[in-house]
Amino acid sequence: MKSLAEAKQFLETNNIKYVLAQFVDIHGVAKTKSVPASCLQDVVEKGAGFAGFAVWGLGMEPHGPDFLARGDLSTLSIVPWQPGYARIVCDGHVNGKPHPYDSRVVLKKQLSMLADNGWTLNTGLEPEFSLFNRGPDGALLPVDESDLLDKPCYDYKGLSRSRNFLESLVDSLQQVDFDVYQIDHEDANGQFEINYTYSDALTSADRFTFVRMAAGEIANGMDMVCSFMPKPFSDRTGNGMHFHLSITDKDGKNLFNDDSDVNGMGLSKMAYHFIGGLLHHADSLCAFAAPIVNSYKRLVVGGAASGATWAPAYICYGDNNRSAMVRIPYGRLEFRLPDSSCNPYLVHAALIAAGMDGVERELDPGAPHNINLYDLSEAELKEKGIGVLPQNLNEALDALAANSVLREKMGSEIVDEFIKVKRMEWIEYSRHVSDWERKRYAEFF
Repeated sequence: MKSLAEAKQFLETNNIKYVLAQFVDIHGVAKTKSVPASCLQDVVEKGAGFAGFAVWGLGMEPHGPDFLARGDLSTLSIVPWQPGYARIVCDGHVNGKPHPYDSRVVLKKQLSMLADNGWTLNTGLEPEFSLFNRGPDGALLPVDESDLLDKPCYDYKGLSRSRNFLESLVDSLQQVDFDVYQIDHEDANGQFEINYTYSDALTSADRFTFVRMAAGEIANGMDMVCSFMPKPFSDRTGNGMHFHLSITDKDGKNLFNDDSDVNGMGLSKMAYHFIGGLLHHADSLCAFAAPIVNSYKRLVVGGAASGATWAPAYICYGDNNRSAMVRIPYGRLEFRLPDSSCNPYLVHAALIAAGMDGVERELDPGAPHNINLYDLSEAELKEKGIGVLPQNLNEALDALAANSVLREKMGSEIVDEFIKVKRMEWIEYSRHVSDWERKRYAEFF
């Protein structure tokens, strides 16, 4: 929508009674208020009011001012699985100014820096998720009890027997103009991936938030659990969310593409420098891209029951190399580090900050590695100068805390708040006594 008049006509045409004023907390979890459709103008011009202290990571106290979520008219859409409802994505404002703790505001700041050069970051996201039922004891069980293959990737039966959910999800996304072009069964039992056409980075982040909203509620209506947890089971592959990246100029030319590339990957000098920035800041990027304790059960050095984890534990890049952190489909980049638990706004913002630092300083990413990195020993990795990503959340937070570049570019407010919230998560996890510990140690001594 470009105007309130168009928006009001849209609401009438689609029999919308309520609008969900939606933003995300620092974890990337959707937060909403249900607003009568007649009050849309107030949401756009003034904002829907929230008590900011009640939401993770907004940097607010109980005695602080209201957090006002102002709707972006261009994002107004129906909510297909919830008839009579629409959704509008909001930017957070406090005391009349964009709030530096709001994830979407942080991303828009980074995008404006690209726009100053006439550049646009385009991204295609590939969300993976798992479908479960809950057993009598609350345990997560695969929805399809027959989905038991050791190598289930692309399996027809596994795809077919979950088609009711998948078709409902795709139908909902298509109703709001997602160009969904393929759905497949992934490498873990009960795991699926949905692919839709790329868009500008802000739209990509808005869309992924919508995907999680849709998948969760459609699954709930079918008595299922749709989980974006990175690593539901230790012996199976995890739920990643690869980011395909390119930057275009005002004429739509892909600035990452150069057919004269001597490495045959179709990359420009700018693309190589951008990769240099990603590799240089990899440890810190890990905190945003793999943001929960469970993420590091995915980013392990080693294999899985199906043969490989498909997760990039190694800080390097390579031509179509799915064992590297950055894979090169011809003329663009695939950043394979993020998982499906990430906040897409913060990952995009961090990617721009890191990558453009590489462009500005002309960082050299070194030679590509076109070998199976999973086969290399620790000594061989060291010999080739290939680093390993942080192996737990605390290590990644330490790296981020020491990274002055990301703090300066993204804003100290959001970086420090993110570290504070995630340190709390790490401490709570570290103090938790698990069933594994009781089984191993209760009578060990």
